[in-house]
Amino acid sequence: MTATTTDLSRCPMAPRSVRRRRLVNTVITTSSWIAAAIGIFVMGWIVVTVVVRGIGAWNVAFFTQLPPTGNDPGGGLANAIVGTLVITFGAAVVGLPLGFFGAIYLSEFGRAGRVATGIRAVTNIVLGVPSIVAGMFAYALLVLPSHHYSGFSASVALAFIMLPVMTRTAEDVLNLVPNELRESALAMGAPRWRATLGVVVKAARAGLITGAILAVVRVAGETAPLLFTALSSPYWLSGFFGPSGYFGGPTANLTKDIYDFSQQPYPHLIQLAWGGSLLIIVAVLGVNVVTRLLFQRGKEW
Repeated sequence: MTATTTDLSRCPMAPRSVRRRRLVNTVITTSSWIAAAIGIFVMGWIVVTVVVRGIGAWNVAFFTQLPPTGNDPGGGLANAIVGTLVITFGAAVVGLPLGFFGAIYLSEFGRAGRVATGIRAVTNIVLGVPSIVAGMFAYALLVLPSHHYSGFSASVALAFIMLPVMTRTAEDVLNLVPNELRESALAMGAPRWRATLGVVVKAARAGLITGAILAVVRVAGETAPLLFTALSSPYWLSGFFGPSGYFGGPTANLTKDIYDFSQQPYPHLIQLAWGGSLLIIVAVLGVNVVTRLLFQRGKEW
């Protein structure tokens, strides 16, 4: 072994190879740091700009009053905040359970079967579909037959976007659970469904919660689907049916109001648009922080 090592050390190619590897490593490391610094700078620039321009719009009226009309002073985005929460909640009620049980089928029952393989292929395709296609889908499915926009159609469009995100994330999390847990539960005489829900899902609960939150965050700032489904409204959301209900008419939402107000010539409406943008950023960052804390807490469980 000593002779072999000595012969390799005397080889003239060895020092050159080491120098080349070190050079390549230095170049790649430096490039990575530069790219990361540029990305952090741009993101920080965006956040700082939104904070500086939007914080002035945050007051009691912003969170409690309806939008102003024309050049009228004051007003807020309270109805849009409520509408966004209701639409997102409706999308979560539809999309998260379907994605969760779809992931259970793919990871626990279908696995490498033809049906599971086809579902994975379709899921990957839907993941890459632009969000405006989801809006057109909900428009053709719900808006055209009913002859009116609604918050429910917006929830369906967002659920269509949320479904593949939840399915793939949950499947990856469930696949990380060791097979020994499944085998132990089955060996104790538990049926397959009880072993899945009582052992596998329980072991992966932190990751599943994280995936669900990330799926909700994915659709929280979408605008294009809402243009074809919820549109917007200057009124409060009142009940489920009726012209201002969740199922019965256009529903106010933050992203559409931000788009509309940013096109107006009135400074106070533009400031409301900046305030709404700041609210979305704060909400998304807050949810991501909560997700990280839950994930770290999950490691302790």
